[in-house]
Amino acid sequence: MLSPIVGVAPKGEEDTWAEVHGGERQNSGFTVIETVSEFRALRASVVSHWSKAHPTLAGQRLEDLTRFHEAIDQAVAESLEQYATEKEMETRLFGAILLASLDPIYVLDLDGRFIYANKATADLFAMAPEAIIGKSTFDLGFSFASDFQRNLDKVIAEQTTFRGKFAHTFASGQGERFEYLLAPVLDEQQDTEATVCISRDITEQAIAEEEVWHNAHYDLLTGLPNRRLFLDRLEQEIKHAKRRSRPLALLFMDLDGFKDVNDSLGHEAGDRILSDVAERLADCVRANDTVARLGGDEFTVMLTGAEQRKDVELVAQTIIDALAMPFYMGQQRIQISVSIGIAFYPGAAATPDALLEAADQAMYQAKKAGSNQMCFYDTFDKTGADAANVCLHSEFASPPTALDTNNAAD
Repeated sequence: MLSPIVGVAPKGEEDTWAEVHGGERQNSGFTVIETVSEFRALRASVVSHWSKAHPTLAGQRLEDLTRFHEAIDQAVAESLEQYATEKEMETRLFGAILLASLDPIYVLDLDGRFIYANKATADLFAMAPEAIIGKSTFDLGFSFASDFQRNLDKVIAEQTTFRGKFAHTFASGQGERFEYLLAPVLDEQQDTEATVCISRDITEQAIAEEEVWHNAHYDLLTGLPNRRLFLDRLEQEIKHAKRRSRPLALLFMDLDGFKDVNDSLGHEAGDRILSDVAERLADCVRANDTVARLGGDEFTVMLTGAEQRKDVELVAQTIIDALAMPFYMGQQRIQISVSIGIAFYPGAAATPDALLEAADQAMYQAKKAGSNQMCFYDTFDKTGADAANVCLHSEFASPPTALDTNNAAD
């Protein structure tokens, strides 16, 4: 009941119910208008019931009604004062959090101009806060400005949050990769009035993830794609070849005489040879072709857009010639060669695994026929008989596969 309140009561040591009301409303996210509206509704309800119960206001009844209005006025004042106190404290705490945050946090208006930037933002940009305010990411010359503004416009229009990433080196030199969160700031009418952005430097995390991915998809010795990445690329290239109705050639290679190197000079020398082989293979093909190491001394080459059989044969012969040239370990000259199996999509097979198997079978045919050869795989004919596996000898028909112990200068 409001009867204990007479006129404007003095402030006691304990919080009044009105002060508690103001604090609770602020903490609950009520606006000032919503907080005052409760008192307005209370006043209107009491006056309505009072008027119905007492059609004529005079004497004590008029005095009681006046005291009620005074009590409501005092309650509104106390509630709003406490509301403002709580709001100011929240603002100070929020400001302290923003100042202490290691993450850049900033607010942008509806045109994408900065209207607030915390210390971490100023440090990252290597600019004074006043030099940032009023500028856009375009004005500041950031490389990610176009994508950022497009996502900002989407957040403003749809009133949704957006998570994104960008790469940029700021004047401070801090970081290279960043992730960010955009969130709309709504006014009392639930219209977007600004957008807050929180960004974070994820350079170390991104580099670590890229290293893990690289180690899982590339051969650590040669730097070439490994079997996992090769099969993924082969699958993609077969899909492209199918859409464009273009052939695809796959070369499967196994080194001849490589076991002699490992047995005679050890695995360290063998690893050196494998690295050199990878470099020579890369020099024999185009930049858009894929060279991969499947494991051991097995390598593959995927030739895209191989229209003519003779063009593929030319590449294979170039590889044979390149690997027939001596390798050197200090003064030690080492000679190896290569056997190559060749299969075409879609003639030999229509799936990655089947195409790789066909090229592998052709390579074994080349091995059987003797070292330093290439062998084309053709599909089975209608009678089920094995079609021709044509093995072509290189001009280096019988290269030495054992170690040549002559001095390199000889």
